[in-house]
Amino acid sequence: MSDIKNISREFLPEPTLRRLPWYLAYVNLLRANNVEYVSSTQISKELNVDASQIAKDLSFLNIKGKTRIGYEVKNLERELQDFLGFKKGHNAVILGVGSLGAALIQDSGLSNYGLNIVAGFDVNPNIVGTSICNVPIFDIHDLETQRQKYNAEIGIVAVPVDKAQEVADLMIKAGIKALWNFTPFRIRVGEGIVIQNTSIYSHLAVMYNRLGSQKDRQR
Repeated sequence: MSDIKNISREFLPEPTLRRLPWYLAYVNLLRANNVEYVSSTQISKELNVDASQIAKDLSFLNIKGKTRIGYEVKNLERELQDFLGFKKGHNAVILGVGSLGAALIQDSGLSNYGLNIVAGFDVNPNIVGTSICNVPIFDIHDLETQRQKYNAEIGIVAVPVDKAQEVADLMIKAGIKALWNFTPFRIRVGEGIVIQNTSIYSHLAVMYNRLGSQKDRQR
């Protein structure tokens, strides 16, 4: 169906990249139910994404369906997995093992998407030296040594907001190449460092605002 290796990831639009996991999750269900082919129209009905947009998104990966048949589910699933990297393991460390950090370590579902949290770091002496789901928790001063030991390239930032930049700087100095930031602070990084912001509070703000707007219209 396609040659994933020849695709330039730099030119893939971010909205497209955000939609690809939706498509993968749906074809996973289809494959589990022994469905052999699926059309962009069928995907559109399930995911509420325009069929022409789905076809365009998949065309960026050189994935094309067959006329009047659609996409072969097994091949579509495999190629999406290969492109997204969910089947390739990525080792990560997490700084900040409070309630959020501990919950992320315990989330076994992340490993299904290729993310392996191999170590946690904190400054709390009551946490350091323990483990969560067999993931060891170290003192933050051991970051560089343990980062190298576990060959981790991804760092998860789950510390209080006033420590976010400091922790990010420590991670980068220790050799981390990509940051997944769970704080509402906009971390500054140098060239060559990948950063993804996932602010729970920002999503809450949007949800509350939309909910409030709906209530205002109903009055």
